[in-house]
Amino acid sequence: MELPLEQLRTLAAVVDAGTLDKAASELGITPSAVSQRIRAIEQRIGRVVLRRTKPVTATEAGEPLVRLARQLALLEHDARVALGDEVAAPHVPLAVNADSLITWFLPALTAVTSAHEVTFEIHREDQERTAQLLAAGTVMGAVTSQREPVSGCVASPLGRMPYTAIATRAFADRWFPDGIDRASLERAPIVDFDRNDTLQSGFARRHGARSAAPRHVISASAEFAQVIVAGLGWGMLLPGQYEAGVADGSLVRLGGDAIEVPLYWQRWNLSSPLLDTVTAAVQRAAAASPALV
Repeated sequence: MELPLEQLRTLAAVVDAGTLDKAASELGITPSAVSQRIRAIEQRIGRVVLRRTKPVTATEAGEPLVRLARQLALLEHDARVALGDEVAAPHVPLAVNADSLITWFLPALTAVTSAHEVTFEIHREDQERTAQLLAAGTVMGAVTSQREPVSGCVASPLGRMPYTAIATRAFADRWFPDGIDRASLERAPIVDFDRNDTLQSGFARRHGARSAAPRHVISASAEFAQVIVAGLGWGMLLPGQYEAGVADGSLVRLGGDAIEVPLYWQRWNLSSPLLDTVTAAVQRAAAASPALV
């Protein structure tokens, strides 16, 4: 089955733009022409490729076609560079969890931009969900906790991020006067990064909790630690976020064990000099970071 490049590019443009009208404007064609190209793809594969939502999104059948369109665009860019053509700076979308973004990932981007003209689009998402963006074709590479490679991708280990349960001394005296146990963990308020954050609940279950505790949701990396230090709840912090407080007695560790979250770099399985450069920079930054063990 032949899939014309023009139709694939149009599909990706619609998903990126969010509407058919906006995609038509960016492509320099009419909305009717965009609709005709999308219908042509759907007739070829016999399935619907777009959800007409706001914004427009790819269906399960459309996602691999969007990924194919973006992979072909990357290969075309690399080929034109090899031929010495003048090309626009490539745009590289990546998915990264928030804690990696604030601790070790940014030096990788700096290393790439110092040697290449390239722009990045960073999708911040929980490490358990970044692989979904890779599978959908939204990003070329992702920092993820998923070890098994996404279809059409390769994975390599980056290290493990160690998280320790921390609370203020006043909070611990109030909610954990006899130490952590099932009853106290089910009552004491926790701080989650977002509604998909399972670190705190996972720690609680490891120590006997069976039901969910009340929780604050703070979807901001720096403020997350600040909320815990302010005493609103307990939460899992990274090295560098709590040692000074433990040393002066204002913070305490809850339990002696840490949760180590393994991280992997997954990327499209393509022979691409640009993607190879990004991968090497990510691996070097991870290896050099004290945030990973």
